[in-house]
Amino acid sequence: MSNKELDGLRNQLDDVNLQLLHLINQRAELVQEIGRVKEKQGVNRYDPVRERTMLDLIEANHQGPLDLGSIKHIFKEIFKLGLELQKDDQKKTLLVSRKQKSEDTIIDIKGELIGNGIPSFVFGPCAVESYEQTAAVAEVIKAKGLKLMRGGAYKPRTSPYDFQGLGLEGLQILKRVADEYGLAVISEIVSANDIEAAVEHIDVIQIGARNMQNFDLLKAAGAVNKPVLLKRGLAATIEEFIHAAEYIMSQGNGNIILCERGIRTYEKATRNTLDISAVPILKQETHLPVMVDVTHSTGRRDLLLPTAKAALAIGADGVMAEVHPDPSVALSDSAQQMDFKQFDEFYEEIKRLNWVTV
Repeated sequence: MSNKELDGLRNQLDDVNLQLLHLINQRAELVQEIGRVKEKQGVNRYDPVRERTMLDLIEANHQGPLDLGSIKHIFKEIFKLGLELQKDDQKKTLLVSRKQKSEDTIIDIKGELIGNGIPSFVFGPCAVESYEQTAAVAEVIKAKGLKLMRGGAYKPRTSPYDFQGLGLEGLQILKRVADEYGLAVISEIVSANDIEAAVEHIDVIQIGARNMQNFDLLKAAGAVNKPVLLKRGLAATIEEFIHAAEYIMSQGNGNIILCERGIRTYEKATRNTLDISAVPILKQETHLPVMVDVTHSTGRRDLLLPTAKAALAIGADGVMAEVHPDPSVALSDSAQQMDFKQFDEFYEEIKRLNWVTV
């Protein structure tokens, strides 16, 4: 074969390569458009039946010289790239995505800035049991110069016979205590019907792990002008967690704080398994501040301090933990709440490590 003949074949090969390049990109554009249509329709990106149909069509029209197994492998890789392209395209459109907004979102709660590089701390009882109990906790929080307090008015419990919270009375107690001690209060709301009452009584609406995919509640919280602390579900992936936040932001409320609180695994040494790696992932994938609830993730008082240190060291914007005047008589989660002496020791150690600005 002469050099001229070889060069001619190579030129033909270059032309085919460019045709393939054009067709692959043309296919990618179609895949993106299909992804956008599926997103509008709420249809899953991956359709195994459709993939099988496409492979059957390719097999029926294949005439060689490549073997059929190699052809199927090539097209499966092309299909896989198309799915990844749809996924990346969807990420770009998410309002919570870091690609949508490069700078960090900072949430202002009565002057306390969440996400500005200085860790924030949220302490308080698991449940609001009485005015006296809540005020006692507020007093020790205030004495430390802290501004944020949590307290459960509505308690979604595993057993229907456990204490379910004081409801509206609990919200009223929180508001009274917040006004008297100059604090901002955070409390969980479990029903979209209670959002209106929440707006009147608390400063931050918490959506708990069991309601992370209560989409009506997410939408209702997104429709009001009130910061939302969204906790990760017990078995939720990070992607599902991010999409739950998107439900809130899609309704117009961008004041969202993500909270990692542990996920359910086979491990029994702790109440849940703290997914500490979720913190940097969420901060890379979204522009929202991320807090860590060390109480619910561990369920053990002896692990609150080390996990709080780990959370702050890995870049969390704050830590949440539970405090009660006398945990032994608490109406819920007595084993995991700190008493005032333990709270003092916990906070002093955090201060000693220079994670607190006073």
